[in-house]
Amino acid sequence: MKKLVFATNNQYKTAEVSTLLSGQFEVFNLNDIGCTVDIPETADTFAGNAEMKSGFVAENFHMDCFADDSGLEVDALNKEPGIYSARYSGERNDQLNLELVLKKLEGLENRKAQFRTVISLVQHGEKHLFEGIVRGTIRETPTGGNGFGYDPVFQPDGYQQTFAEMTMEQKNKISHRAIAMRKLIDFLKESVR
Repeated sequence: MKKLVFATNNQYKTAEVSTLLSGQFEVFNLNDIGCTVDIPETADTFAGNAEMKSGFVAENFHMDCFADDSGLEVDALNKEPGIYSARYSGERNDQLNLELVLKKLEGLENRKAQFRTVISLVQHGEKHLFEGIVRGTIRETPTGGNGFGYDPVFQPDGYQQTFAEMTMEQKNKISHRAIAMRKLIDFLKESVR
């Protein structure tokens, strides 16, 4: 079975991908391969940050690797918070980040936004990118107790609930990360045929 590294320390994400690729790939995370370095994410795009992470692992551990970067892009805020989604308020604090977006949108009619994920794969020395986008609207007040980050204020187009009001299963069928991940998985399954 081929080995593949997911450049994350998130056990939940690793298990999810392992299940989807079972029988074809053995999936490891950063902890599994002994990577304790805080890999820099200093690019100015999601793709650039994802490529930095996957490239670091491929170069230093000599294993095929994929990494993702994602965030919220609000139309009226010139696509902010974008790559700064996790630290928009100046720190890693979901509540403060969410409150800052709502404050900046006060009085604005255009509340259209999108979540974007870009996955970078380095396989056999070649780079590949996969993107997932889900469009929606930013609600004025947070609702729902599931999810994380901006989920309580993001209502995807075609739905009456925010991501935080959906079950994990519902969200995973339509989310930006799920869309990009399906593209990656389809590509990987084709590559082992």
